[in-house]
Amino acid sequence: MFFVLTLLLQWNSSYELLVIEDARGDAKALVEALQTGDADVKRQAIRALGRFERPELAEHVVPFLDDRMAETRVEAANALAQMKADAPPLTGRLEKERLPAVRAALYEALGRLPKTTQEQLVAGLGEDELARTGAVKGLEHLLRTVDEPATPATVLALRKSVADSRSAKIRELALLALNRAGDRDTETLEIAWRDPSPLVRRLAVLGLEEWREDPSHMVRYAGLKAAPTCARAEAALDDPSEHVALLAIDLLGEHCSSVPASLLERDWRRASRALVSLARVRPNEAKAHLQRFASHDVWQARVYTARAARILEDEATLEKLRSDSHPNVVGAALVTPAHALAALASDHYGLLVRALGLLEGSVTRSDIPTLLSALKRVTSEGRATSRDPRRLMLERLGELGVAKELEFSLSDFDPFIAELAASIMSKNGKTAAPKTMPFAPTPAPSETFFQKLAGAKARIHMKEAGSFVVVLLPEAAPFTVAQFVKLAEAGYYDGLTFHRIAPNFVLQGGSPGANEFVGTDGYIRDEVGRLSHERGTLGISTRGRDTGDSQLFINLVDNYRLDHNYTVFARVVEGLDNVDKVQEGDVMVSVTIER
Repeated sequence: MFFVLTLLLQWNSSYELLVIEDARGDAKALVEALQTGDADVKRQAIRALGRFERPELAEHVVPFLDDRMAETRVEAANALAQMKADAPPLTGRLEKERLPAVRAALYEALGRLPKTTQEQLVAGLGEDELARTGAVKGLEHLLRTVDEPATPATVLALRKSVADSRSAKIRELALLALNRAGDRDTETLEIAWRDPSPLVRRLAVLGLEEWREDPSHMVRYAGLKAAPTCARAEAALDDPSEHVALLAIDLLGEHCSSVPASLLERDWRRASRALVSLARVRPNEAKAHLQRFASHDVWQARVYTARAARILEDEATLEKLRSDSHPNVVGAALVTPAHALAALASDHYGLLVRALGLLEGSVTRSDIPTLLSALKRVTSEGRATSRDPRRLMLERLGELGVAKELEFSLSDFDPFIAELAASIMSKNGKTAAPKTMPFAPTPAPSETFFQKLAGAKARIHMKEAGSFVVVLLPEAAPFTVAQFVKLAEAGYYDGLTFHRIAPNFVLQGGSPGANEFVGTDGYIRDEVGRLSHERGTLGISTRGRDTGDSQLFINLVDNYRLDHNYTVFARVVEGLDNVDKVQEGDVMVSVTIER
């Protein structure tokens, strides 16, 4: 069985290839490595070529679809799909391939190519379980990404897979594909509702759009969200899962006419959400609590207070919060363009992004000096991860017809910013071209450092939720694991939080600014591969290709739609129940590497 393979690296012979892959440099050395007699190095080179995502390199990989080693054929299929290569070589290999694991990889790869037909993949649903898994995964991807309806034959085959497959993964993927296709066959959904896997049952509840009692918090959350009523929200306020209970509080403000006063005296998460719901349904009652919450000692509670104050249009409270010591609170309290302009003096990228978003379509010529000053100041910091606020600054200046004043950005250290500046200048009447070079690669860790990553684990101790242990996957994502280990051993993560909690999706954390836009100074490359974003895996948060930093996320369910776009670098092996307990603002007391 090698449906999900790990590429075992020969560190003493492949270190140079790792460095070349990370630099996205000249592919010549990778092509030459394909001729080596070392099968592991050969597969590493194939994977690296796939990560270059350049279709013109496909000709070097196609011959390895016929390699004598099954593992190599699997790697070649994935690399060709990552390159968006033409499908015929894959279909040609499928016609003669006999091994189910390789057939699975071929089917999955074909599903990622837009010219593949549903019929090609449906054929795989009649094969053995391993090949069938690849076929249904490819079909789910195709239906999700290609704008064409599912054929009747596709729908029938998927319903059959839900009903008769012994594999929970196949049943889950088939139901996902049916949901993508808009199929709401009651008989199939009722079968899925009785499934032993909560990952299948939660999809059934979403399809049925019904509330169902269930022992799994994932299913209860899905049911409450799919079919909310006031009575159900009130009944779920004391649910043993905080995910469900907090959703119930949010729903009080949408489906009920009152909010229990006792909620305002609970812990800050429940109380602050209750304040927002109360502002929606009983504004006069909510106003009486604003000042108390505006002085809350937990800054996240003050963010919710700002949201409530915006609903209530309570300018006095908002003005107070715009002077808050925490930038995220200030951002939540911004209302007018004038407030946003004042916030451009901040060095907090999250606040800058919030302010610049508010300014879209409302800037005036008089704002040009403020915008240019902010752009030059943030640029002078030299941080690659300043891209998001600087992009928005350029866009706001572009709205005002600015051109000549942007010439300094043509030689920006970030080629993305230089190209955007050239585009805006040309659009505004001054033809320009970027004068920058691609990012210089971050110096690679030593070969010895990589060797010591083998078998490493990380123990993450949370202040409230307890501990959990993850096994690191350097064979799949060596540079990502290396950065994580370096940061952890330097104490970088200690004291940081999980700032984003998206139940039945992900937890996200590791930002010094407790938001999506503040991380380390530089970016790291994506190391996408064949590992799926299954429940309990850890990935790296990005805002575009190769824009990862220190921020990580943990998959709370199987998130197959993230596959091949986000790096998987670790997997929870102990304490997954504690991961489910992590809530907004919970602190990573320590992240300890165990070798």
